[in-house]
Amino acid sequence: MIHIHARRLDGTPSYEAEDFRAITEAIRAEVDDVIVNYSTGAIGVPVERRIAYLRELRPDVAALNMGSMNYAKYSRRRRDFVFKAVFANPFEEIIALLECMRDESIRPEHECFDTGHVGSLAPLVDMGLLAEPLHVSCVMGVVGGVPPTARNLAAMADNVPLGSHWGVIGIGREQWRLVAAALTLGGSVRVGLEDNFYLPDGTMARSNGDLVARARRLTEDVGRRAASVAEARDLLGAPRRAEAR
Repeated sequence: MIHIHARRLDGTPSYEAEDFRAITEAIRAEVDDVIVNYSTGAIGVPVERRIAYLRELRPDVAALNMGSMNYAKYSRRRRDFVFKAVFANPFEEIIALLECMRDESIRPEHECFDTGHVGSLAPLVDMGLLAEPLHVSCVMGVVGGVPPTARNLAAMADNVPLGSHWGVIGIGREQWRLVAAALTLGGSVRVGLEDNFYLPDGTMARSNGDLVARARRLTEDVGRRAASVAEARDLLGAPRRAEAR
């Protein structure tokens, strides 16, 4: 699965269908089969704009942030925040995005930055907006969210609805400990330059591929194996579309 944040040619973030389409077409030109996952997270971008590119392009999966939070980066050297913002994800926007995903047969990936975000899933299931089993990602390491420890990951995983698929997204250099913990606990893993620049030995990765190769090696080292694309689709509940728009 490839998770996509769109950017314009000048590198600035984009929330336009044309940019998501260009990136998706370039990826699919290189890979025979791939699970495409679009980001929907943003600060200060109306939910209607984020819904528009989902409706037009209908990716296999779309990430959905499951709660509001302080979202920050902190420098111990400076003893100050180098970035801080309120990451607003009210239920009204979550529900609007879910209704779009349901209408367009897009599989939600529920990104949970704290245990309370996992707890927000139950009411949405009860309302009929979600059908179990779910696909839940435990995002750990963002200042303002759950601290990145194996014990906290276990607690989050224990709160995921029974029978659902879950994985970890580790932010920063703690990523590899979290990857190892998730693999041991039976979860899946995500790695990439969005989350962490470094390999386990501290060497800077040259590409996303470096990080993925190392994650696969670690998967095999603990006695598990990487899923095929078809197996991953089954795990995520994201069947391949007959036609891509």
